Amino acid sequence: MFELPLLKPDPSPRERADAARNRARILAAAGELVAEQGIEAVSMEDVARAACVGTGTLYRRFGDRAGLAFALLDDQTRDFQNALISGPPPLGPGAPACERLRAFGDGYLDLLERHSALMVAAAPGVKDGEGPTSLFTTHLAILLRDAAPQLDAAFTAEALLATLSPTHHLRARHGLGWPLQRLRDGWAGMVDSLSAAAGP
Repeated sequence: MFELPLLKPDPSPRERADAARNRARILAAAGELVAEQGIEAVSMEDVARAACVGTGTLYRRFGDRAGLAFALLDDQTRDFQNALISGPPPLGPGAPACERLRAFGDGYLDLLERHSALMVAAAPGVKDGEGPTSLFTTHLAILLRDAAPQLDAAFTAEALLATLSPTHHLRARHGLGWPLQRLRDGWAGMVDSLSAAAGP
């Protein structure tokens, strides 16, 4: 005689329709404010007022400003994530790994140009294993196993993504005054060198 295991309750219950509408309205209001003023100038109170919800509702829903920034960032980077998985080549499947590595850098630099300040603000709200970073490093590691099999793919993926950190991007663009094309060329040079080192 044995006992069947108990089914665990779903840890993420479905969002109610009114809660989903509230969330969409909050993120839309936050997105507009951030686009107009920059994330540094936008407070939780500003977002609550623009979305016509109570400040308490906002804090209960997102925790804090970093949590709101993280949710907003996830909303605004979803197209890029989908393009990696199922979009047209070379960003999506169907192109050689070396071309896809180049395309990743170009696409990610476009994201950084638009959202690097938001990424910095969202960083405290990102827990281990959450967010798109794990998706991006896994994606790069898969491409590196093909383009540069002599390397430790996981380590190299983490190292490459570190060169595209939002704080580094802000320093390069505004502190060092580097043009965006220099960053694009630098990324292409790195991934091309890694691929060339793999040999025929």
